[in-house]
Order: sequence, then C-alpha cells, then structure tokens
Amino acid sequence: MDRLSYKTLEAQGYDGYLLKEAPERVLQFGEGNFLRAFVDYFIDLMNERAGFDSKVVLCQPIGQGLADMINEQDGLYTLFLRGQENGEKVNKKRVISCVSRCISPYAQYDEFIKCAANPELRFIVSNTTEAGIAYDPACQLDDKPAGSFPGKLTQLLYARFNNKLPGFIILSCELIDRNGDELLKCVNQYIDQWGLSSDFRKWVAEENIFCSTLVDRIVPGYPRAEAASICEELGYQDNIIDTGEVFGAWVIEGPQSIKDEFPVEKAELPILVVDNVDPYKKRKVRILNGAHTSMIMGAYIAGQDIVRDCMKDDVIKGFMNKALYDEIIPVLTGLDQKDKEDFAAAVTDRFANPFIDHELLSISLNSASKWKARVMPTVIEYYEQKKALPPVLTFSFAAFLCFYHLGRELKDGALVATRTGADGSNEFLIKDDGWVLEAFLELKDADDDTLADAIINNEKMWDDSLKKLPGFADAVKADLKSIREKGMYEAMKAVQQ
Repeated sequence: MDRLSYKTLEAQGYDGYLLKEAPERVLQFGEGNFLRAFVDYFIDLMNERAGFDSKVVLCQPIGQGLADMINEQDGLYTLFLRGQENGEKVNKKRVISCVSRCISPYAQYDEFIKCAANPELRFIVSNTTEAGIAYDPACQLDDKPAGSFPGKLTQLLYARFNNKLPGFIILSCELIDRNGDELLKCVNQYIDQWGLSSDFRKWVAEENIFCSTLVDRIVPGYPRAEAASICEELGYQDNIIDTGEVFGAWVIEGPQSIKDEFPVEKAELPILVVDNVDPYKKRKVRILNGAHTSMIMGAYIAGQDIVRDCMKDDVIKGFMNKALYDEIIPVLTGLDQKDKEDFAAAVTDRFANPFIDHELLSISLNSASKWKARVMPTVIEYYEQKKALPPVLTFSFAAFLCFYHLGRELKDGALVATRTGADGSNEFLIKDDGWVLEAFLELKDADDDTLADAIINNEKMWDDSLKKLPGFADAVKADLKSIREKGMYEAMKAVQQ
C-alpha cells in the first residue's frame, strides 16, 4: 500500500481540499496529536474557507518525535473527528494539508533559526505539555538548541530581532493558567540571564503579542487498534492518523485586531478573541469539570464504569443535569445565559461520545483537589446568593466521602478498595496525594458522622471553607444516611426530587 503523499492522493483522484503550496506563516512548537487535531485543523479550515493561505512549519520541541514520519508524508495526515452532536453520532474525516514540514532543532538547528529570517512568518503556536513553559537556568544562548521551550523561543526571537523583522502573534496552548503571561515571564528571565540588550527587551514587549489562550478538545490521538483497518479503507498507509472529539473551542486573549490577520470569524470557527480569557476558563472548570467531578464517584459506586454509559441512565444523567442547570449555571457569573446553556448542552453530547471509553476511575484521580477547585466554589457561591445549600452538589461531597471510605489499605501509593454491586465485588484503586489517602485510611473504621466531621474540618483539604459553611456538615450527614439506607443509586434519585 502506498504511503500518504500528494502523489498518492493525486493517483487516487482525491477531490477533497488540499493546499500544496503556500507561505510558511505559522511556526508551531509541538507536533503531537493535540495540536494536529486542534490548531492545524482550524488553520486548514481557515485556508479553505477564508483564504488564509498559510502553511505551518512544525518544530519538534524534544529530541525524539514525529518529524521523520511527518516529512515522509509531505506533512499530510488524516484526521477523524468523532463523537455526538445534537444527539446524533458523527464521524468526520479530513486530510489535513496545512503542514509544510517538521524540523527537529536538535538535528537541524540552522533550519530552525532560519525560520526567524522568513518575513512571511507571523504566528507562533505552542503546546509543549504543562511542564513545557518553565525556566531552566541551564539553558544558554549558544546552545544548539536551548533545552527548554522558552529558551528555544528566546533564541528565535533574538534572531528575529537581529534580522530587523516584525515580531509575532504568539498563541500559547499549554494547559496552565495564564499560559501566555507565563511564557513571556520565562523569555524575560532568559533576556536577563543571557545579558541581552534593553532594545531587545523592548522589542519583545512592543513588537510581539503573547496571548494566553484556553483550549478545549479531547484528542485520543493515533487509533492504534483500528489503524490497519482504517488504512485499508483509505487505500493508503498513514502512519500519523489522528483522532479527536467533534467538540472544539479555542479562546484567545488579545486585541480584536488579531482577527484581521487570523480570520477565525470569516471561517466560522469556534474560536473567540476576547479581552479576558478568565470567564471562559471558569466556565470550563465549573460546568465541564464540575459536572465530571460531582457525578463520577456516585456513579461508580452505583455500578457504572464509563462516562458514556452514565448518559444512558436517566437517574445519573438527571443528577448531572440538575447540578448543571439548577445549581452551577444560575450562580456562574461573567457570561450570558445562552452561552452557559449552550456549553452545558455540548457537555452532554461530549459525555455521550460513542467513540471514547472515558473511565470514571481515571477521572477520579486526585478527586480531593478537583472537588475543591471545581465544585466547592459553586457550593459556596450558591449559598451566598440563595442562602441555601445546592442539594446535588452537596450530595456529591457525600458521594466523595463514600468513595474514599471504601479504601481499606494503602498499597503502592493508592488505597485498595472494593465495590460491591449486583454483579458481585471488584477491587479498584483510589489514587490521590499521599496525605489525603492517609487521612481517609485513619478513618476507615469511623462511622458516617465521625467521617464527615473529620474530613469537613480538615483545613489542609478545604482551608476553613467547608467547616464554616452553615448547615453543610448536617446536610452531608443526612446524605450519607440516605446512601446507607437506600443505596447510592436510589439516593441519587431521591436527591433530585
């Protein structure tokens, strides 16, 4: 079978959209699955729909990567976006043709730095994992290349400055808060460490736009189990097939003038350019992540294992919807009602994705800190606004206690627990910070009231936020009593009444 290439597609008579030649106007740090299913997909659509006419040159941010495989395929790859939209199953295929090539700066440092001399280059995109935006003082200006991503970027910016060319619009997509601000901070640290000029510092600040962004798309990536059959159906060998969910959203903090050069609206893409990304971050944390964290531990004890299956159960789905529409959305500020409701509706479709087996246990990792960040602020704000506790989200704390209380022994950094249901018993692992697991292990023989009081009053977990919340401890104890008497499933049903 022929490998995917422009020649192969031409021989097949491929009639889909392809952009074979265009200026390299985007440099992308990161050649992995996420950026190729997210940023490069959007750029490909902008090329087709809005005449963006831009190629993306990829830069492999670490020594080992996909550069050779990408170049062997002329930068082409097949992307499948799969999931559910408006209750309907979706499986969309697209050959992405916006990538020109992939450079490994470890083997091709001169080619990497040469990008700075390209007057057409205007955008820099990155996703180098959460650890990628970090200052490493071991990096030096004359390294070929600097080890850290901010070090490489500073080398590139300095070469750009010395070429007397305009700066860049820099779109950081790493999953950390204020990613663009953090990246600029690292660059300035290298300017100081390397003794670079004040003129260069001024050029970095005034000629470049460092955008903090929020990205949202689940990307399972290369479909290893299906790859052979997919290639057979495609009629060509594609070694870098990518898969992602249908839903995608990108919020970019920066001036509206960005849209003059980055035609996201003309291409009708789910990309917003806003003055402040924080309300959208809050929306994602409270609605998407909050729905996950408030639902999954009760659902697991009730016998479910996969998020998708929870959406087929009226009680568990009803529990989630009541949390979303009656408790989370009403107290979430900073965005209009339709925006919040549309996002929540998309959450239901995303959770029901027939192509992703999203395990409840994988989401339960570090649930103490997740409940604190994702659910507790809504509980507190609900009380402040309504002078009452949100019943479903309060119940979710009781479910959290029940889930962790199933742990009987600490082994290899996890609590070994047992779930008992209609189909018998099964052992599972509860994973969290060691001190959290130790706190629950000390309470393994405690009754419900003692358990609730001890955990609610644990200021290391919650500060003093829960212990001073009027009526919270009593409500949680009542929920624990309901769970013991009715079982988790019936108790989840009862709290919706």
